[in-house]
Amino acid sequence: MNNNSGACSVYTSECDVLVIGGGPAGSTAAALLAERGYRVTLLEKAHHPRFHIGESLLPANLPLLEKLGVADAVKAIGMEKWGAEFVSPWHEHKQSFEFADAMDKSMPMAYQVRRAEFDEILIRNASKKNARVVEGCQVQDVQFLPDNAGALVQASHDDGRIETVQTRFVVDASGRDTFLGNRFKAKQRNKKHNSTALYGHFSGAERNSGKTAGNITIFWFEHGWFWFIPLADGTTSVGAVTWPYYLKTRDKKPLEQFLQETIALCAPLSARLQNAQLVSPVEATGNFSYVCDRTHGSNYLLLGDAYAFIDPVFSSGVMLAMQSAFVGADTVDTCLRNPKQAAAALKQFDKSMKVGPKIFSWFIYRVTNPTLRNMFMSPSNVFRAKEAVLSVLAGDVFGKTPIHGSLFMFKSLYYAASLFNFKRTFKAWKMRKSNIQVVDELGVNQAEVSPSSAVAN
Repeated sequence: MNNNSGACSVYTSECDVLVIGGGPAGSTAAALLAERGYRVTLLEKAHHPRFHIGESLLPANLPLLEKLGVADAVKAIGMEKWGAEFVSPWHEHKQSFEFADAMDKSMPMAYQVRRAEFDEILIRNASKKNARVVEGCQVQDVQFLPDNAGALVQASHDDGRIETVQTRFVVDASGRDTFLGNRFKAKQRNKKHNSTALYGHFSGAERNSGKTAGNITIFWFEHGWFWFIPLADGTTSVGAVTWPYYLKTRDKKPLEQFLQETIALCAPLSARLQNAQLVSPVEATGNFSYVCDRTHGSNYLLLGDAYAFIDPVFSSGVMLAMQSAFVGADTVDTCLRNPKQAAAALKQFDKSMKVGPKIFSWFIYRVTNPTLRNMFMSPSNVFRAKEAVLSVLAGDVFGKTPIHGSLFMFKSLYYAASLFNFKRTFKAWKMRKSNIQVVDELGVNQAEVSPSSAVAN
């Protein structure tokens, strides 16, 4: 590394793989590639630990944590999560699901985690695996060299130093910043979905008892849905995911007041927070559903939220990010070791990146539809449909579990019920079409919106 004199210090360095972002995707990819002997540099603009929302893991995360060698560390900070509970104002009963009832019985639980602790475990693990981890360092520019010769990445350190890194391959794991997606103007609003969120942490919330104390609860209400995520230290993460029009009604109210007023619209949730105290600042994020028009180039990949984000209702974000990192590490390894196989590897990576969002989005787009809501609140295991849906909720969408036939039957039952109740279906379709419209002014100013802490599980 060289120090050139001037108005500010300018450094140059080299590596095989440059990773942008130290969240679950970036830290996982960096660790896996460093294990394989590559010189890896990970640049993270923040300093860990740092706040991040999206605290609910899926059972499919656990095998990935085992492979990374951090399972025990995550267990030590986690709240056991054995299932999920759905509460609807249009139904008199609650509906609980246990992951143990999914098709694959080997993944019966997951954890709720504070992301500050979880993400720090992952990034420190990358460092232990000999990746060069640099925090407080923000990427400013990437110049890809001709003839697939790699890239020059310019980054600025918190102390004013400027560093230029010459690398053979770039991995964009910058989350909702989606650095390369924005650079290439590849990031596009998801026209099929649109939602906003506001959230905070509470102490003293009423939890379920016994084994179900750590289960996530989803509360539907008129303007969207709430999450209720119990954490190991006694606090509970509560957030409202709403249609854009609703957040606009905030006008100039303080976010804390608006969140409390929104909670009051959901009686079952309000009851569980009756004796609770807000113990964190309330944050909000505007329209956050997007997808990039590419997953890769000849010498770069987009991982996790840098590629796409839909909605946090099924807590899929961390699992999809880490899964993309495992596939991404294999892809980078092939591209660097066997360039003749790079095209095939990148094609397979592209296919893999689209699997999770495609499967989850079918449910996400319909989760507020009365037909799907009724099916969730009165589940049937005909054709093993319930087991298949639970497999999706567990994140078991990439393995060999034979869920697709049963999912096809579940969807067929959904479409049949929708046709049977055509007037209701058409009304719900029209309402959703209106609800997902873009609202220019959301009543959230830039000082209150923190993309790095947005709902990106």
